[in-house]
Amino acid sequence: MIYVTTNDIAGREIESHIGTVRGSTVRARNIGRDIFAGLKNIVGGEISEYTRLLADAREQAIKRMLDDAQKNGADAVVNVRFTTSQVMQGAAEMLAYGTAVKLK
Repeated sequence: MIYVTTNDIAGREIESHIGTVRGSTVRARNIGRDIFAGLKNIVGGEISEYTRLLADAREQAIKRMLDDAQKNGADAVVNVRFTTSQVMQGAAEMLAYGTAVKLK
């Protein structure tokens, strides 16, 4: 399924808008990652353990959004956006959302 951050898809015509679709996941840090992140914080640089955690969360949120779009009969999702929020100490939600559409 096609998904884009733009309002339209180059070379394709949108027949109808189905509505908002979304996918989210909540991820928590773990003690192993926190130990390595603490050490990295001392010497500086990218905290790759958290980078991977967030990348995995983004991919899962996208998959869930696309599954929601497919359940609603969409061919594509336009205007895709991401947001994140802390739900408790050490845990955050990653949300992907957009507008499901039917293409001609």
